[in-house]
Amino acid sequence: MNDTFLKACFGEKVEYTPVWIMRQAGRYLPQYQAMRANVDFLTLCKTPELAAEVTLQPIEILGVDAAILFSDILIPVEAMGMHLEFSDKSGPILSEPVRNKSSVDRLIIPDAEDDMPFVIEAIKILREKLRNKVPLIGFSGAPFTLATYMIEGGSSKHFIHAKKMMFQNNRLFNYLMEKLSFTIISYLSAQIKAGAQAVQIFDTWAGVLSPSDYKISVLPHVKKVISELKKEGVPIIYFVNDCAGILKEVKKSGADVIGIDWKVDMADAIKQLGKKMVVQGNLDPCALFLSKEEIEERVKDILWKGEAAKGHIFNLGHGILPETPVENAIALVEAVHKYGRRG
Repeated sequence: MNDTFLKACFGEKVEYTPVWIMRQAGRYLPQYQAMRANVDFLTLCKTPELAAEVTLQPIEILGVDAAILFSDILIPVEAMGMHLEFSDKSGPILSEPVRNKSSVDRLIIPDAEDDMPFVIEAIKILREKLRNKVPLIGFSGAPFTLATYMIEGGSSKHFIHAKKMMFQNNRLFNYLMEKLSFTIISYLSAQIKAGAQAVQIFDTWAGVLSPSDYKISVLPHVKKVISELKKEGVPIIYFVNDCAGILKEVKKSGADVIGIDWKVDMADAIKQLGKKMVVQGNLDPCALFLSKEEIEERVKDILWKGEAAKGHIFNLGHGILPETPVENAIALVEAVHKYGRRG
């Protein structure tokens, strides 16, 4: 098996810089679009054979160094007892948002094998199909990011309801965060036991918080999740979108790898995190609309800056966009493999 990605996660010497792409199994691929023409998104997530097929598509097409399970961060939220549906216009919709104690009381801490068996089965299928190929990454949303969806009832621009709960009823907010933390620990532990060889925790919305609010209300829960998962022995990646303002606190999470979005220079991020940290990232997803020559130059710049860290896994600074030309994604992977550091 190509274990370059796993070695890089632990800061070990590698033959070249590994690369994978957030949302690499998704809407920019014609093969994925053809499948979605016949099945809705949630059904795709909940059908192990189909989820596995989608997960595998970019491995052959792009030549990336890791696969990431095709699923959605809100799958465990649904398993906790919330009704989930997806709208093509407004994205995820969670009816009856969680905004009082009784609604948090009703939430269960699900058992992944009993309540989300399709995730476990997809991982088992993938480990067999990925034998002698590349490692498989499992994932979950982080406590705060999942909490925002549950409190807001879906996506949000200002997160007013979530922040109001955090500021006006911190005891209730912590009660919800604790339930989410236990859920995430159980969920990711089950993914690892099923065969996931690394896990990524997505904190997509933590960057909307001030450094002090993140430190006080979010970081303790993240540290708890990561501390428990460390016992499983696989690398843990923690990705925070809009991370520039809170990197000094993110550093304390305990993660093996810190994912960097594109709104902070890689060199500046490494200065804040320290040279003993392994980093992941951080090309602007829109840079994939440049010419292949310009993509190559952007890649070389990030690779050069990434050499200051203990280890570097190349990635975008967020998920690949649906309109991205597939040939440009391929060019990105080829450029990383061509110019990435050795040893």
